[in-house]
Amino acid sequence: MNRGDLLERTTASLSQSDRDVGAQTVRLLDAKTKPPGSLGRLEELACRLAAIRGRMPEGPLHPAIVVAAADHGVAARGVSAYPIEVTAQMLANFAGGGAAICVLAREAGARLVVVDAGVIGGVAVDGVRTEVVDGVRCTDDLTMGPAMSRSTATGMIERGIALAEGLAAEGVQILGLGEMGIANTTSASALTAALLPAEPTLVCGPGTGIDDAGLARKVDAVRRGLAANGLPRPDADPADVLSAVGGLEIAFLVGVTLGAAARRIPVLIDGFVSSVAALVACGFREAAAASLVAATRSPEPGHALVLERLGLEPLLDLGLRLGEGTGAALALPLVRSSIAILTDMATFDAAGVSGPAPGVEPRSAAGDA
Repeated sequence: MNRGDLLERTTASLSQSDRDVGAQTVRLLDAKTKPPGSLGRLEELACRLAAIRGRMPEGPLHPAIVVAAADHGVAARGVSAYPIEVTAQMLANFAGGGAAICVLAREAGARLVVVDAGVIGGVAVDGVRTEVVDGVRCTDDLTMGPAMSRSTATGMIERGIALAEGLAAEGVQILGLGEMGIANTTSASALTAALLPAEPTLVCGPGTGIDDAGLARKVDAVRRGLAANGLPRPDADPADVLSAVGGLEIAFLVGVTLGAAARRIPVLIDGFVSSVAALVACGFREAAAASLVAATRSPEPGHALVLERLGLEPLLDLGLRLGEGTGAALALPLVRSSIAILTDMATFDAAGVSGPAPGVEPRSAAGDA
């Protein structure tokens, strides 16, 4: 199979969520012993999950969180508060179970899949999957030209698709996205500026905690990266933009998103960087958006713009800005609870509880499935 064939086949297989199943879920929720819509967004979430999967869940969904890590050449521009070697160090920390996402994934009962998508030097430890294409272990400096070749970007996407396919075959039913990579919010900001499009000053934030001077360097790097790659431009397709200013781990998560969506697996997107990966995925095929659930809202200014473009309202707003899939992990108990309401809560008939008075038709607030 030629590079690009898997991507083409996967995007062609994407479909919209099943609105009939969503409507059926609304009716079931309205029959439960409560006023219709009284559980608010928990009901909306249950309907969305059912519509994505094309069937109402019969029990808890088996979750996994994919954390992809890679290095970025633009880090040399002083756009992060941390040195580039921290990416490899944190990858080892993930494998050792000591990072925040490790703790939160354990608490949520989620399988954690840690991926080296292009970390300088690699991390030869158990618990880290290596998914490197063309031997590329760091993107080029996007301020000087393309961050990677189009072929490399496509190859990374297809690695992500293959991982999603494998996890689906192993019984995973919902996927959270996470990432790690020094300077990756710079890449995500450049992608956002190019795809929306938007001014760099509107999409760049402090990331890991840079000061005002660092933020100015970041804005400058994004502006120079766009200019060096002739972006934004209306004829640029998502692969062009991704290869020009994207990251290897972002490309990998684009593939995970597409692969999961093609198999009707809900995708819990985390913060800014993973949401940008989802935005790129939707650029390949708009139908991918039907499988997305926004877990959290990051304080990064570009994140609100990306969520607005995707038409998503996050489940949580806790001021999280770590990434790693931490927001996705924290949202999983809400996912579990929304399904439990469907499967375990009594109906008016079963419980012998009187429903709404005759002639009164309470309006359901379960939302648009």
